[in-house]
Amino acid sequence: MNPQIQFLVNHGYTLLIAWVFAEQAGIPVPAAPLLLAAGALSGTGQLNPWLAIALPVAATLVADFLWYELGRRKGVRVLQFLCKVSLEPDSCVRRTENVYAKHGARSLLVSKFVPGLSTAAQPLAGIFRMRYSRFLIFDTLGAVIWVGAFFGLGYAFSGELERIMAAATRLGVWLLYLLITVFVGWIGYKYFRRQRFIRQLRIDRITSDELKRKLDGGEEVVIVDLRGSLDFEAEPAMIPGAIHLDVSDLEQVTEQLAQAPEVILYCNCPNEVTSARMALLLRRKGVKKIRPLTGGLDGWRRQGYPVAQGVDASKVVE
Repeated sequence: MNPQIQFLVNHGYTLLIAWVFAEQAGIPVPAAPLLLAAGALSGTGQLNPWLAIALPVAATLVADFLWYELGRRKGVRVLQFLCKVSLEPDSCVRRTENVYAKHGARSLLVSKFVPGLSTAAQPLAGIFRMRYSRFLIFDTLGAVIWVGAFFGLGYAFSGELERIMAAATRLGVWLLYLLITVFVGWIGYKYFRRQRFIRQLRIDRITSDELKRKLDGGEEVVIVDLRGSLDFEAEPAMIPGAIHLDVSDLEQVTEQLAQAPEVILYCNCPNEVTSARMALLLRRKGVKKIRPLTGGLDGWRRQGYPVAQGVDASKVVE
């Protein structure tokens, strides 16, 4: 028997638990290849198919429940942390919130297949206080669908396992070098894209201290909260005098904003990406005195400045 296959047979169950738990805990170690191998080994009678499915499902549920509890206890800070350590943090917050807002508990059924949502859906369920029973039902179904899809694919092609492993053995260390090169290249490409995107968003920002001095001095500024709707529902506190507007609605009030002495935008995303992007867009549309707030709402509160209920967005359009 191929030594790699023998290793998987001898340690397969332990690997399935540890590897799947690590991936669902947020470590970038893809579990899909291992699930495919488990399906193939089960198809040749070398692993128990029921255990090969039940163990990774159980590992997934344990990791998911931990994320759910973190979401309940720590709130949106958990989602912000996940997006900051992501290779593509800039749209992570809004993308995951939009999917969850549209599909609710049903998003848990397919979250494992969606990059960015795979880990974020569970803390989102906790942030918005989904019932334990409802979370358990949908998350269990989602885990079974995810594990079953890759396991079933491997099971269907179990006859090709020996051939694939024999080819991998012939390639030997060159295959390892190739895999490492592809992985490093992929991470490098993602990092390069992120840095290029951030450079494109260079625009003068205003600090929390500067904004506080303007407010204390009675200067007329329009402050716009651009957080996603779910973020706003979970934490409706805002900078005093601010209004909440969805990004999709911001362009509709361009004329009103152009008449304001100064417009300050803030969000909760890494690098103030959403507010910087919208500031650049609105500048091109004629809103000249507009700046993103460095650090967003979190930066404002870290300075110890007060928060309050904001103004309804419809009042800006009047």
